[in-house]
Amino acid sequence: MSDEKTVLDDAIEPVDAVETPVESGTGRDETSFDGSAGDGTGDAGPDGTEPVAEGVQDGPLMDDPEGLLADDAPDTRIAALEAELAEVKEQMLRAFADAQNTRKRAEREKADAKVYAIEKFAGDLLSVSDNLSRALTALPDGDREGLSEAGRNLLGGIEMTGKELHAALARNGVTAIDAVPGATFDPNLHQAVSQIPSDQPAGTIAECFQTGWKIGDRTLRAAMVAVSAGPAN
Repeated sequence: MSDEKTVLDDAIEPVDAVETPVESGTGRDETSFDGSAGDGTGDAGPDGTEPVAEGVQDGPLMDDPEGLLADDAPDTRIAALEAELAEVKEQMLRAFADAQNTRKRAEREKADAKVYAIEKFAGDLLSVSDNLSRALTALPDGDREGLSEAGRNLLGGIEMTGKELHAALARNGVTAIDAVPGATFDPNLHQAVSQIPSDQPAGTIAECFQTGWKIGDRTLRAAMVAVSAGPAN
């Protein structure tokens, strides 16, 4: 048995491993045995580069899959930001304009409320003023001289009441509309009830039948007038 083992040991000669250096260019300094690459991916190509695995692409798409590094990406991003900035600025300007308009409208409504708060009350007092005026015009000037002292005192009291009423109305912004003969006719202030010949120029006021009133810039009651048609032929 020992002789047979010696014969077999002599018959089997050790085989030295053959070292095959890997071609430069693969990025590795490794030694491959039996002609295979050190990473087990297979043989290198004819140009010394390793084959790319199927489904893997080389080039810009591998480094920038979303196209963020494309040449036009910065310009596109800048344009989008500028458009967004312009839209925000426009919204801010609109909001500022709306706030200004709201503030001005509130101030105007406040001023109008202060001026026109007594509009209805002043309108109710106009009939009182009309009645006082009628009482004074009912007595001709010639008859006033024949009044007794009590009658003159009564007439003076009516005149003073009318003046005080007009003064109170004026303090609250209620004033009489100018409707004297010869004044220019204004359809916003005067109500023409007739047209008569007169010595006044045509188109002007010939006579006033009822005093008109206004509160602020608003007509409270138009003056009732007759418009002149010019001198009679």
